[in-house]
Amino acid sequence: MIFLKRRRLILWLIKAYIKKWGKTILLSMVLGLLAFFIIRFGLNMFIPLLPFSQQKTIGMVGAYTSDNLPESILGQISRGLTYIDDKGEPKPDVATKWEVKNNGKTYIFHLNNNLRFTDGTRLTSSQIQYNFSDVITERPDDSTIIFKLKYSYSPFLVTVSHPIFKKGYIGLGNYKVQSININGNFVQSINLLSTKDLNKELSYQFYPTEDSLKNAFVLGEITEAENLSNLDYKNMSFKSFPNTIVNKQVNYDTLTTIFYNTQDKNLSDKRLREALSYAIPDNFNEGKRNYGPFPPNSWVNSGSLSTYSQDIEHAKSLMNLSSASDSGKLVLTIQTLPEYKDLAKIIRDSWEKIGVKADIKVVNSLPSNFQVFLGEFNVPKDPDQYVLWHSDQESNITKYKNLRIDKLLEDGRQTMNLAERTKIYSDFQKYLLDDPPATFVMFPYRYNVTRK
Repeated sequence: MIFLKRRRLILWLIKAYIKKWGKTILLSMVLGLLAFFIIRFGLNMFIPLLPFSQQKTIGMVGAYTSDNLPESILGQISRGLTYIDDKGEPKPDVATKWEVKNNGKTYIFHLNNNLRFTDGTRLTSSQIQYNFSDVITERPDDSTIIFKLKYSYSPFLVTVSHPIFKKGYIGLGNYKVQSININGNFVQSINLLSTKDLNKELSYQFYPTEDSLKNAFVLGEITEAENLSNLDYKNMSFKSFPNTIVNKQVNYDTLTTIFYNTQDKNLSDKRLREALSYAIPDNFNEGKRNYGPFPPNSWVNSGSLSTYSQDIEHAKSLMNLSSASDSGKLVLTIQTLPEYKDLAKIIRDSWEKIGVKADIKVVNSLPSNFQVFLGEFNVPKDPDQYVLWHSDQESNITKYKNLRIDKLLEDGRQTMNLAERTKIYSDFQKYLLDDPPATFVMFPYRYNVTRK
């Protein structure tokens, strides 16, 4: 009996407590759960929107070490002796002017005396420490630095556009390094603070794959996903995401290219390589069509170039003249990087129109041996492509041998006069396309996705 009375009393007290404080308890639980999810998933999304914060958190794909950061980041932190304009021409930057002597073997740079590093120290010639081989460096005074090269090298003015740093990534740019987070040998993130506005920060986060970068954007870990190859996310497109801005641009730093093994028994015939080039479409959804080895805005190009505009009938006639026509149905193997698998299918279908069958094999890197490789190369800021096409270079993956091309490439990097260099590289492009070791396809589109 006493037990039942105590039980009723306890139940009555609980009901009375809930009646009095129940709404407060329920509201506290809801607010607690809401706070948890905001902290867990939404903090990075909301902080940049606050009026006192100007932080941008940018995600990129790539594995970088502290000695090998992306150029886009290095350019925020410091500046070089020169900078390269949109046409690929060197212009004064840290150096206000320069002189080239001794037939391109001596470069004398005169520095801007008013520049300071982000730690407050004044720029002097002693703090410029480029690590060049076969180069003697002299510093006659604080405002002058001289480089004496063993051989003439006209792209040197592009080489010294690389940003200048003191130890610890202390540079001359608009941002300074606030912190670097390293896991093992690789940088996970780097935070930059504006030297002009201390409330303005840039935080770069690095991800191993494009899928992980996209997930980070969706979860609110970053405010911007940079350099995406496409806008697909699961069964949706970032274009349909609310409060999201999509910026499409052409990546002129990378040229998607079909490389041919010129020592292959069939592909050694330049008429076959020409036929394959003429079969390629003139437009691609994945990028801007490009018919030559240089960007369209390069100072090398004096006009439009459309040597290999699609011409199926001409391609068929070249096929009939080639040695491959004697062997019946020609079968080639296209080895392609994963991101170009769909493009490889378009190329395969185009080649079938001229009687060439192609098998596609996906590879994760440049194969040691191939017939046809669909990949890309980084377009240098200077038109010098010696390492890619000269016959004595190991990086000449097509095994291309052309004495005229060799001579033009040698002359191009030893000639200082711009007009003469323009003529040399125009000739180089003309003769390279006349005997093509590759089909130049497109500059790929890239997308930056930003949260409003």
